[in-house]
Amino acid sequence: MKSADTTPPREPRPRDREMTLASLELARMRVREKGVRMSISAVALEAGVTPPTIHNVYPDLAEKIRLEMGRGTRQQRDAKAAELKSFKRRNAELRVELEEAKADIAKLASLNETLRGENVQLRAQLDGKLTVLPGS
Repeated sequence: MKSADTTPPREPRPRDREMTLASLELARMRVREKGVRMSISAVALEAGVTPPTIHNVYPDLAEKIRLEMGRGTRQQRDAKAAELKSFKRRNAELRVELEEAKADIAKLASLNETLRGENVQLRAQLDGKLTVLPGS
Protein backbone atom coordinates (compact mmCIF):
# COMPACT_ATOMS: atom_id res chain seq x y z
CA MET A 1 0.00 0.00 0.00
CA LYS A 2 1.50 3.37 -1.01
CA SER A 3 1.42 6.45 1.16
CA ALA A 4 -0.68 9.46 0.18
CA ASP A 5 2.39 11.74 0.21
CA THR A 6 2.38 13.64 -3.08
CA THR A 7 5.49 15.76 -2.49
CA PRO A 8 8.12 15.02 -5.10
CA PRO A 9 11.36 13.61 -3.74
CA ARG A 10 14.04 16.22 -3.17
CA GLU A 11 16.97 16.18 -5.53
CA PRO A 12 20.17 15.22 -3.75
CA ARG A 13 22.75 17.94 -3.41
CA PRO A 14 25.81 17.62 -5.61
CA ARG A 15 28.82 16.69 -3.49
CA ASP A 16 31.03 19.74 -3.54
CA ARG A 17 32.83 20.56 -0.28
CA GLU A 18 33.62 24.15 -1.17
CA MET A 19 30.09 24.89 -2.32
CA THR A 20 28.63 23.25 0.79
CA LEU A 21 31.01 25.16 3.05
CA ALA A 22 30.02 28.43 1.37
CA SER A 23 26.37 27.48 1.81
CA LEU A 24 26.98 26.73 5.48
CA GLU A 25 28.75 30.07 6.01
CA LEU A 26 25.81 31.87 4.41
CA ALA A 27 23.40 29.88 6.56
CA ARG A 28 25.40 30.87 9.68
CA MET A 29 25.06 34.54 8.71
CA ARG A 30 21.33 34.15 8.03
CA VAL A 31 20.78 32.51 11.42
CA ARG A 32 22.65 35.39 13.09
CA GLU A 33 20.63 38.00 11.15
CA LYS A 34 17.30 36.32 11.94
CA GLY A 35 18.08 36.55 15.64
CA VAL A 36 17.57 32.82 16.05
CA ARG A 37 19.61 31.22 18.83
CA MET A 38 22.92 30.21 17.26
CA SER A 39 23.53 26.48 17.24
CA ILE A 40 24.95 23.86 14.95
CA SER A 41 21.45 22.44 14.49
CA ALA A 42 20.05 25.84 13.48
CA VAL A 43 22.81 26.38 10.90
CA ALA A 44 22.39 22.84 9.56
CA LEU A 45 18.63 23.31 9.22
CA GLU A 46 19.11 26.64 7.45
CA ALA A 47 21.65 25.11 5.03
CA GLY A 48 19.67 21.92 4.44
CA VAL A 49 22.29 19.53 5.83
CA THR A 50 22.39 17.40 8.94
CA PRO A 51 24.18 18.49 12.14
CA PRO A 52 26.52 15.45 11.97
CA THR A 53 27.69 16.73 8.57
CA ILE A 54 28.88 19.93 10.21
CA HIS A 55 30.46 18.07 13.12
CA ASN A 56 32.19 15.41 11.03
CA VAL A 57 32.99 17.08 7.70
CA TYR A 58 33.41 20.73 8.73
CA PRO A 59 34.88 20.71 12.27
CA ASP A 60 36.39 24.19 11.82
CA LEU A 61 32.95 25.60 11.05
CA ALA A 62 31.51 23.73 14.03
CA GLU A 63 34.16 25.39 16.22
CA LYS A 64 33.26 28.84 14.80
CA ILE A 65 29.62 28.21 15.66
CA ARG A 66 30.54 27.06 19.18
CA LEU A 67 32.61 30.22 19.65
CA GLU A 68 29.64 32.35 18.61
CA MET A 69 27.57 30.45 21.14
CA GLY A 70 30.25 31.20 23.76
CA ARG A 71 31.10 27.55 24.12
CA GLY A 72 34.31 27.08 22.19
CA THR A 73 36.24 23.89 22.78
CA ARG A 74 39.23 25.76 24.18
CA GLN A 75 37.00 27.88 26.42
CA GLN A 76 35.23 24.78 27.73
CA ARG A 77 38.53 23.00 28.33
CA ASP A 78 40.04 25.98 30.16
CA ALA A 79 36.92 26.41 32.29
CA LYS A 80 36.92 22.71 33.20
CA ALA A 81 40.65 22.83 34.02
CA ALA A 82 40.13 25.83 36.32
CA GLU A 83 37.16 24.12 37.97
CA LEU A 84 39.18 20.93 38.45
CA LYS A 85 42.06 22.88 39.99
CA SER A 86 39.63 24.55 42.39
CA PHE A 87 38.12 21.20 43.37
CA LYS A 88 41.56 19.66 43.91
CA ARG A 89 42.57 22.55 46.18
CA ARG A 90 39.33 22.25 48.17
CA ASN A 91 39.81 18.46 48.35
CA ALA A 92 43.31 18.93 49.82
CA GLU A 93 41.94 21.39 52.39
CA LEU A 94 39.20 18.96 53.38
CA ARG A 95 41.68 16.08 53.73
CA VAL A 96 43.80 18.16 56.15
CA GLU A 97 40.65 19.09 58.06
CA LEU A 98 39.62 15.42 58.20
CA GLU A 99 43.00 14.34 59.59
CA GLU A 100 42.83 17.07 62.25
CA ALA A 101 39.30 15.97 63.19
CA LYS A 102 40.44 12.32 63.48
CA ALA A 103 43.31 13.38 65.77
CA ASP A 104 40.89 15.42 67.91
CA ILE A 105 38.51 12.46 68.14
CA ALA A 106 41.31 10.16 69.28
CA LYS A 107 42.37 12.67 72.00
CA LEU A 108 38.77 13.12 73.13
CA ALA A 109 38.16 9.38 73.24
CA SER A 110 41.22 8.92 75.45
CA LEU A 111 40.18 11.77 77.74
CA ASN A 112 36.63 10.39 77.86
CA GLU A 113 37.86 6.98 79.02
CA THR A 114 40.04 8.59 81.70
CA LEU A 115 37.09 10.65 82.97
CA ARG A 116 34.82 7.61 82.85
CA GLY A 117 37.24 5.71 85.11
CA GLU A 118 37.45 8.63 87.55
CA ASN A 119 33.66 8.89 87.54
CA VAL A 120 33.34 5.20 88.50
CA GLN A 121 35.82 5.69 91.35
CA LEU A 122 34.05 8.80 92.66
CA ARG A 123 30.64 7.09 92.57
CA ALA A 124 32.07 4.13 94.45
CA GLN A 125 33.48 6.53 97.09
CA LEU A 126 30.09 8.27 97.40
CA ASP A 127 28.27 4.97 97.79
CA GLY A 128 30.77 3.88 100.44
CA LYS A 129 31.95 0.92 98.43
CA LEU A 130 35.46 2.29 98.13
CA THR A 131 37.66 3.52 100.90
CA VAL A 132 40.27 6.04 100.09
CA LEU A 133 43.45 5.64 102.09
CA PRO A 134 45.13 8.76 103.32
CA GLY A 135 48.00 9.93 101.13
CA SER A 136 46.62 8.40 97.98
